[in-house]
Amino acid sequence: METGRTARQLGMIAEVRGLGIEVWLRGGWAMDFWLGEVTREHEDVDWFAWADDGARLRERLVALGYEVRRADDQQLDLVRDGEEQSFAFVAPGPAGAVVAAGGPWAGTAWPAGTLPEAEPGRLGGLECPVVSPGAQIEIKRMMPVWVPGRPRRPKDAEDIARLEAALAARGPGRAGA
Repeated sequence: METGRTARQLGMIAEVRGLGIEVWLRGGWAMDFWLGEVTREHEDVDWFAWADDGARLRERLVALGYEVRRADDQQLDLVRDGEEQSFAFVAPGPAGAVVAAGGPWAGTAWPAGTLPEAEPGRLGGLECPVVSPGAQIEIKRMMPVWVPGRPRRPKDAEDIARLEAALAARGPGRAGA
């Protein structure tokens, strides 16, 4: 499934990867890169990035023509040509945990293994580090609990089912789980 929007967003992902800053795809694009296929059109591109890299990310993306919509200790949101990117900032926490870097959840740990050291996900010739599938499932399941005003969306339920089926097909102990 290759739409104009999909092509633009894949170009944005390649641009961010070319910045030389450590980032991880999260959300729908993380799933697609981990599966190795585009499963649907995406509204935006979501990332995790180290909070210490936030200013450098902002500076480099603004130089590439992005407009800043939000920039604080929790998140950086940008837009260019109608396409949005969002970077949620994380920081190292105790015992190797990854925690929210700012905002009302500062210091709260993301699921274990969120930022894996494993092989990156791939779509065609483009590769990118992704949030682990197990963490993606937990985040999608827990978001309505963590943020009570945000109900689970049908696409989240579909993504959970897709990821669980792919993990089951790969078997226990396989890389990327």
